Amino acid sequence: MGRTRRVLVAVTSLLTVLSPALAGSALARTAPARSGPVRSAAVDLAFVERMLYAVPLEQFVRIAASGDPWFDWSTDLCSAPLVGSTGRSFDFRHACRRHDFGYRNLKLLERRYGGSGLYWNGARRARVDERFTSDMQAHCGTRAWHERTTCLGWAAVFTTAVRVAGGP
Repeated sequence: MGRTRRVLVAVTSLLTVLSPALAGSALARTAPARSGPVRSAAVDLAFVERMLYAVPLEQFVRIAASGDPWFDWSTDLCSAPLVGSTGRSFDFRHACRRHDFGYRNLKLLERRYGGSGLYWNGARRARVDERFTSDMQAHCGTRAWHERTTCLGWAAVFTTAVRVAGGP
């Protein structure tokens, strides 16, 4: 029984490794072309980076509302710091949503494509955190002049919280 189980595990493991390659070559010969988007590490990374760094925050929020299910659009709208997601009267939820998108999808790419630190690392995390800070500061810039200093102070608190609690 023990030997049979080991053989079955070995065969199953081998088939799991070979299946994508064999399936890909078989599909290329027999299946019609798919009409869906092309998926690759480079294409996915380009999309994530465009959403993080090239798209204005308001447009990101609209896209996120009906986002491609291939990506992780979930958010907790700022679980930290303890003051809550609105920094009293300063609403950083959209900035938090984009920040969550960055963390979750760079980690997703790491798992999906086995990047060994290529997609999720300290440098990428710092860049996502910098974007978070600039999104919050942009929000503060829309506030009345007498609220800006307090708003920027709360933005600094949120930035510190994600730097302390956020990962690698």
